[in-house]
Amino acid sequence: MSAREQHHATRRAAGLFDFSFMGLYKFDDGTALQRLQTRDLGALAPGQIAYTLLLNPDGAVLIDATVWRLHDGGFWLFTGKRAPHGNRDRSGEYAVLALQGPASARILARVIGTDAVRNLEYFRFTEANDLIVARLGYSGELGYEILVPRAGGRRARDALLDAGRGDGLRECSFQAADSLRIESGYVLFDREIDGRANPSELGLERLTGKHFSISKKLIGLEIAEQPASHDLPRAHVTSECFSPLLQKQIALGFAPPDAAPGAELRLDDGRLARAARLPFYDAERRRPRAAPL
Repeated sequence: MSAREQHHATRRAAGLFDFSFMGLYKFDDGTALQRLQTRDLGALAPGQIAYTLLLNPDGAVLIDATVWRLHDGGFWLFTGKRAPHGNRDRSGEYAVLALQGPASARILARVIGTDAVRNLEYFRFTEANDLIVARLGYSGELGYEILVPRAGGRRARDALLDAGRGDGLRECSFQAADSLRIESGYVLFDREIDGRANPSELGLERLTGKHFSISKKLIGLEIAEQPASHDLPRAHVTSECFSPLLQKQIALGFAPPDAAPGAELRLDDGRLARAARLPFYDAERRRPRAAPL
């Protein structure tokens, strides 16, 4: 199955992704972690997750992450790339599976039970049937991330695939995950987060409680396969794909702060692009928050 078919399967039914490369760090309390990242840990209840940022000394974003408030008073820090600090590195201890798509809750309910799925709120996690299940994801759809000790990863994967066989569940590649997240306007380390852009330039200042001066801003780009005039403002592409949903070439990238939706821009390679609002898909992000069952 091609990455485009996997993309459509996730938008229409469900996709299963392996994110076991994630970095995981355990903190026994919030003292060191509060200094390390930008969210107020005191506002998190046990079982709650927050999206957060780790910043360089100059205010640029080093990496994004999620913080999980554990029931024993400790915290987990999950990152897509190894973090430079950590109280206890537990990376590699868990298999991390992402079940994403409109059928994901129905499929998961066959594995952990209907009540566990129905009661799990967005950006919360629970333990059920020896699995740690979080309601979040990277696709712009209703979705879940499922942790299981590494030795049980294949068994959990097979159980999910069996449960989703009648609903069109498909195993998916990172290429499909990439096109899904670009449509949904989600940033990626080493692409949009390159150690040089600050939270305001990335559109993430809500995670910091402060404003940073900007020399550029992250926008959506709709790319025309034709040359652009040399006198147009410049834009730099950070992530690009053909959108299976929109049937056009789209990208995330940085443009001058005054670039308004519809404005014509010249890309680094000379192509013409038009500025677009983010996200391309589900502008109000209603689908990830949808009632699961």
